[in-house]
This record gives sequence, C-alpha cells and structure tokens, in this order.
Amino acid sequence: MATVERLTGDVKDIALAEKGKRKIEWANLQMPVLQLIRKRFIKEQPLKGIRLSACLHVTSETANLAITLRDGGADVVVCGSNPLSTQDEVAASLVKDYGIPTYAIKGEDNATYYAHINAALDHKPQITMDDGADLVTQLLTKRTAQISDVIGGTEETTTGVIRLRAMAKDGTLKFPVIAVNDAMTKHFFDNRYGTGQSTIDGIIRATNLLLAGLKLVVAGYGWCGRGVAMRAKGLGADVIVTEIDPIRAIEATMDGFRVMPMREAARIGDIFVTVTGNKNVLAAEHFQTMKDGAVLCNSGHFNVEIDIPSLEKLASSKREARPYVDEYVMRDSRRLYLLGEGRLINLAAAEGHPASVMDMSFANQALAAEYMLQNAKTLERKVYSVPDNIDRNIAKLKLESMGIQVDKLTSEQEQYLASWDEGT
Repeated sequence: MATVERLTGDVKDIALAEKGKRKIEWANLQMPVLQLIRKRFIKEQPLKGIRLSACLHVTSETANLAITLRDGGADVVVCGSNPLSTQDEVAASLVKDYGIPTYAIKGEDNATYYAHINAALDHKPQITMDDGADLVTQLLTKRTAQISDVIGGTEETTTGVIRLRAMAKDGTLKFPVIAVNDAMTKHFFDNRYGTGQSTIDGIIRATNLLLAGLKLVVAGYGWCGRGVAMRAKGLGADVIVTEIDPIRAIEATMDGFRVMPMREAARIGDIFVTVTGNKNVLAAEHFQTMKDGAVLCNSGHFNVEIDIPSLEKLASSKREARPYVDEYVMRDSRRLYLLGEGRLINLAAAEGHPASVMDMSFANQALAAEYMLQNAKTLERKVYSVPDNIDRNIAKLKLESMGIQVDKLTSEQEQYLASWDEGT
C-alpha cells in the first residue's frame, strides 16, 4: 500500500480532494433525512468512542454517511466494497477534508482490495458496516482473534444478507447483524428506483447505445430487476425477463414484459443485464448462441453472474473497445461486449444510485448502528431486520422533506380496524 500511517489511508491521489469535497457537498443537498440524523447525532453522540469499520462503495453518498457516523462520535475507517466502485476524488476528500481514514482505489487488484479490507479490520472494529459481507467474511475466517471485540454489524445489500443468513444457519456468524437491505425504505426504493436508473445510466455511459428498439434481457425480476425493466421500457427498449420463480414470472408478464428461459432469450437479446445475486446466470451455452454485437453487463453485487472464465475460453481474442467495454471475438467471428469487467455496471461506469435514494438507505445504516449499540445485550447471533418503527420513521421524514402530507386514521377508524364485531 502507498501510505505509511493509518490516518492517511490509501487513496489514488490526495490532490483530487477538492473535487471530491464538491461532490460530497452536492450529494448532501439531496440527503435531507441523513442531515436530520446528523444534527441529532452531533447533539446526542450516540456512537461516542465506538470503533466502526465500513466496507462500502466509496461514493459521495457514502461519504455523507461516514461523516454522519463520525459526527455521532464514532471512530470511523472506510474501505471499498468493490474494486471498481470507488470514486477516487471522494476517497481523497474523506482523508484530507474530513479526517476519515479511507482505503479505496478505483481499479485496485484483488490483492490490494483485500489489503484494504484488512486495513479496515486493523482498526479493531466494534461495529462492522458491510455491503456484500466481505468485511465480515474476512473477520470470521481470517481474523478470528478480533471477533470478541465486535458488538454487531449492519449489511447493506441483498447478496450480503444471503451470505450472512447462510452463516447464521451453519453457526459461523458470531455476532448479531442488522439486514439494512430488508428495510422497506431500502429495497423498495434503493433497489427498484436506484438500481433501475443507475444501471441504465451505466450502460448508456459505457456504450452510448440508443436503447429504443433494442431487445434488453433482464435476468431476475426481484426489486432490482423490476427497476431495470421499468426504466428500460420507459426508454423504448423491448424488455424480456428471465426468472426461476413462477410468481415473479407471472408478475413480469402482468407488467407487460415477455418472459422466457435464458436459453431462448440468449438467441435474440441485444443487451443482457443480470440482477439475480446468483452465479453463472449467463454461461457458455448462452454465449455460444448470442448474436453478433450482444452486450453483457451485471448489476448484482459480485462479478459471478456472468461466467467470465467461460467467456475467456470461448473467445479467440479480447481487446478494450472503449472505456469499460471489453470486446470478445468468438471463434466464429461473433463479437460479444462485456461491460465493466462484469462488475456492478452502475458503479463501474457511472456514479451509482442518486443521492436522494441513498438518503433513505444510509439513514437506515446510521439508525441501525445506533439500535445495535442500544440493544446489543439482548440480540442473538443472527440476522435481524430493521425495526419497523425505524423504517416507517425514515419514510415519514422523507415525505416531510418532499413537502408531502398523508392522512391519519380517526379514532373511529382505529377502533374499527382493531375490532371484529362490525359486519354486514
């Protein structure tokens, strides 16, 4: 790593800090709920003296979360949760302008990525904050001597929650974790509207393709897939959905999309987007039948949804066609284009979710960390959902920030909903 002392972290270029600070301040303008939490945290200091290590996408929105945690009294260290998602100017500003040690460089290799995770663990965290569960996995498998220091953790994304629940099931998880992704104000909005818009943004920035008229295949119709399909349809794409869940497949059909197996979609698709959280969703059998010029990208957390090793084996040559676009020439001369090395295209080629969406997600992170500290003695070694009162309060604050009011039940209505005796 490039630095000699922890306080400077490891960033690409500290001279980028001024640009990063402007981005952080711009994002803050669109994060009113987190602003309110930060003001309270400054006054109440609920995280005072707590060592907190956050392994998250290092973006301008994440920076505002880190600043909120710091201002709530936490001793915060940040590292990147994906080798291609770091905004180098933001990482530099966190170090220089906000005094938050940050270990993240866009494009870092695998060794550096894990060196950065270990640097965050060298902080001996009492609270972990993860996006994909790499930090917790490293802690539980390679840094077991530190487990006794940990009070609990939080997890941001679907893939991480899946991993953590598997750990809890087999007894590997040694402390409680709150699944921020389970909050309605996270997955309903972040996954659907955030991933929907930012994925399309990443595809367009990387390729400059006109989506109207193209056949865009969405693999997976969870909340992320719903968002991508909705936004692609809005831009005029002919959207096809592939699914393994019959209920989601019916929903996609009722929403107006064609549903078919990937083996059929592979033959006709122009653009493929994987958002399943599973591996090898696009595999050798699909690459062999795709049309010349097909574009492949992923918006799931890990770069395993597209079977890149098989793609490499099938290709006779590979070159960079343009930034974040690798051209693979098949032996029959067909060309397939992989975006962002198969990593999160919305963060590899674009800027990730809009700040107004991350406002709710990171409000959940901040309040989940506070809840963890307040309730650690009663929580078991398992994965918990965000408490409903926190979730609904975040929604209420978000509505207020948008100038939107909602109705309230009258006492008569409350009584009616709580009773059973009134019928026909």
